[in-house]
Amino acid sequence: MNGKLYIVSTPIGNLKDITLRALETLKEVEFILCEDTRISSRLLKHYNISKELVSFNAVSEKKKIPNVISRIKSGDNCALVSDAGTPTISDPGGRLISELIKEQIDVVPVPGTSAVITALSISGLPTESFVFEGFLPQKKGRQKKLKELSEEKRTIIIYESTYRIKKLIDELDEYMPKRYVVVCRELTKKFEETWRGYPNEIKEVIEEKISKGEFVIVVAPKDWK
Repeated sequence: MNGKLYIVSTPIGNLKDITLRALETLKEVEFILCEDTRISSRLLKHYNISKELVSFNAVSEKKKIPNVISRIKSGDNCALVSDAGTPTISDPGGRLISELIKEQIDVVPVPGTSAVITALSISGLPTESFVFEGFLPQKKGRQKKLKELSEEKRTIIIYESTYRIKKLIDELDEYMPKRYVVVCRELTKKFEETWRGYPNEIKEVIEEKISKGEFVIVVAPKDWK
C-alpha cells in the first residue's frame, strides 16, 4: 500500500507556533523532506524528534522526485517542510505534488503558520480579496509587474529580501506613492517590527535602520482610503 505525503507547516520564527498535529505527523513519518537540513534539525531537536532528513530544495527537487515517489510507493510516509511557514508558498514542492497526484498518491495538508496570512491579518487593510505576488522578478519584467500592480484594486502582498527591501520601497514610492503600505520585518521573531505609512514615510524609517531580516510588504488597493 502506498504511503502518503504530508505538507507540514512549520513556524516562521517563534518555535512555539507549531500545531500539535504537525508535531505528531513529524514523529510518525518515515522521512522528512526539507529545504535546509540544518534549519529543520533545530526545530526537530527542540521537540526531541529524531528523523531522517532529506535535503529537498529548488535545485535538487526535480532530481530527487523519482526516489521520493519510489519510497512512498513502497509504503513510507513522508513529510514536506520548508525552512519556515507553509511549504510550496514561494518554496519548492509544487512539482513533487503534481507528480504524486498523477500517481494517485494521497497528499495531506497539515496547516499552520503562513507569513502571507500573518502579515495580512495585522495590516488593517482589506482582507476579503487580495493578491499574493511572492518575490517580484529581480530584473526582467520587474518594472512591468510594478506598473500592473499600480492598477491593482485588491490588497497586494509581496515578499522581499534584506538586499532589495530599500529598492522595493523606492519603487513603490515611484509607482504607487499614494498607496498605504505595511512593512513587516522578522514576523514572530525577537526583533519583529511593523512599519506603516506611505512609501516616502517608510523610506525615512528604513534609512535610519539596519534593515536585516525577512520582509512581508502589504500594499493597499488602488483608491483605498
